[in-house]
Amino acid sequence: MIRTFQLNRQTIQEVTEDTRPLSERLAQATWIDAHEPDEDERERLNAFLADELPATDDVEEIESSARYFVDADGIHVHSLFLSQSEGRHGNTTVAFILQPERLITFRDTELADFRLLRLRARSGQVEADSTQSLMLTIFEQKVENLADTLEDVHRKLEDVSHLVLEEDDADLEDAIDQLAKLEDSNGKIRLCLMDTQRSMSFLIRHLHGHAELQETAREVKRDVDTLMTHTAFLFDKINFLMDSTQGFINIQQNQIIKTFSIAAVVFLPPTMIASIYGMNFDVMPELSWPVGYPFALGLMAIAGISPYLYFKHKNWL
Repeated sequence: MIRTFQLNRQTIQEVTEDTRPLSERLAQATWIDAHEPDEDERERLNAFLADELPATDDVEEIESSARYFVDADGIHVHSLFLSQSEGRHGNTTVAFILQPERLITFRDTELADFRLLRLRARSGQVEADSTQSLMLTIFEQKVENLADTLEDVHRKLEDVSHLVLEEDDADLEDAIDQLAKLEDSNGKIRLCLMDTQRSMSFLIRHLHGHAELQETAREVKRDVDTLMTHTAFLFDKINFLMDSTQGFINIQQNQIIKTFSIAAVVFLPPTMIASIYGMNFDVMPELSWPVGYPFALGLMAIAGISPYLYFKHKNWL
């Protein structure tokens, strides 16, 4: 799908219900957002740009020279955005082509940042006076979303912390599963932040003659630096809770092993006595005693109770 947007009185507005041919809409657009374009839409965009749209494999390259460069088509930035599917976070790359008269974005995934921008554009809340400021607005929206997601991760981590450290009958295996998911989400957010740092540094160098926009990019970069510190704090807390959870699981397992060990020691002497009197020897004086049976039972009871009382005295139970 290809969506087009135009600048109108320093606000971005989506062009909808337009019956004009796509080529005309593309020529008049300030922002062209290509979301999973089909083959026909790709061909039309390629014809309009007089160049090939980047392939998915090229967009996903991690080398700095492949993600940030300038050529005849404009300034290219391939930036990671946070996506969500089936309750788990992921990373997807959005390709930006910044030209003096228009901004082109190309992506394969529906993203919350772009969906929110469309909603804000419909109500006239996205202010921009150029394609450069529009691109920075998209990155500002991205950082705001990452900050909100980090706050959500922090709240969930507080719940897991209460579960692990304060509840006596906590399901520790479930806590480990939750911690693993939170660690994965925090890692995906950190990747987006690291990539945004590089994107802002690249844009600051190439926004010549736009002092105000450069300052905006620096402000976004400072926000990213703050969020990076917060992700490091969350990583430390997740690792602490993971170690604590594993330690509590080990304590529980040791307690179980301790119980079995004490039970074995308590029942070992009575078992030995029962084994002795279960022997089939001809000469066993106790076999002819009238009190032989109660004597054996009493001896086994004493042999079992004595270790138990000793363990209680030592506070091992």
